[in-house]
Amino acid sequence: MRAARSVPVLMYHHVSPSPGLVTISPANFADQMRGLRDAGYRTLSARQFADFLAGAAVPDKSVLLTFDDGYLDNWVYAHPVLQRHGFSALMFIVTDWVKDGAQRACAGVDKTGIVDAAAALPATPEHNVCKQLIAAGKADDVIVRWSEIDAMRAAGTFEFHSHTHTHTRWDAQCPDAGAKSAGLAGDLAAARAVLSDRLGSACDHLCWPQGYFDDDYLAVAASAGFRHLYTVAPGANQPGDDPRHIHRIVTKDKPAGWLLSRLWLYRRPTLARWYARGRKR
Repeated sequence: MRAARSVPVLMYHHVSPSPGLVTISPANFADQMRGLRDAGYRTLSARQFADFLAGAAVPDKSVLLTFDDGYLDNWVYAHPVLQRHGFSALMFIVTDWVKDGAQRACAGVDKTGIVDAAAALPATPEHNVCKQLIAAGKADDVIVRWSEIDAMRAAGTFEFHSHTHTHTRWDAQCPDAGAKSAGLAGDLAAARAVLSDRLGSACDHLCWPQGYFDDDYLAVAASAGFRHLYTVAPGANQPGDDPRHIHRIVTKDKPAGWLLSRLWLYRRPTLARWYARGRKR
C-alpha cells in the first residue's frame, strides 16, 4: 500500500438547493462525491485520522469529510449521497440546537448518484435565514434531530462530534480572560454531557465555532480532554503534526474537477504549504 503523505480535510456546511453562503448545490455535491469515488479516494473516520496524525499509515488517496453546525440539509441531501458511495463524514453539532422529533424525509439518489429533487422534502433555507431562525428559537426548523442523527449513525454515513453546546464566541461576550475561559469551559462540558447521554460517548474531537481560538481557548480545551481541534485554516495534515491545529479546505459550489484539483495539491505537503501561504497574502 502506498501511504499518504498528507490527508486533506474538507469543510462543508450546507448541501442545499437554496443558494447562499457556505452552500453547495445537491448536484455539485453529488458530482464531487462521485468524482472522489471514481478517482479512488477513501474517507477516514475520526479514529483513523487521529491515528494517521500519530504516525499510522493510511492509503495515499485518503480524505476526511467534515460538516459544521448540523444543518437539516446534511440529512436531506448529503446523507443519501454518502450512503450510496459508502463514504463517511464527521458532523460537528451544536448540542443545544438539536431537538427530539420524528425523522423528516431525505432525498432519494438515482443510479448516477444525483439527488432526486422531485421528492417531497423539507425546506432547507440559505445560511443567513438559518441563523435568523436559530436566533429566534426555531433551530428545529433547520437543524438535524436526534432521530435523524440515530439514522445516520446506523447507516454509517456520519459520526457526531462537538461544536460546543451554544456556538457562543466567549471572547466577544466576556469582559476578561477569566470569564471567557469559564464560559467556554461550561459550554464544552455541557456539550460533552449531551453527547455522552444521547450517543453513549463523546470523543476528543472538537471544531471551533466560527473558527476562532486563542491560547486561552486551547488551554480550556486541553483541560476538558479535547486533543483534536479543527480550524478553518488551509494547509496540509501530515503525520506528527500538532492535532490541536487541524487544517481544513473550504469547499466551493463547483463540480468534481475543482475538488480533485485541490486534493491533488493538498496531498503534496510542499505544494500545500506554498499554496496556503499564497492565500494568506
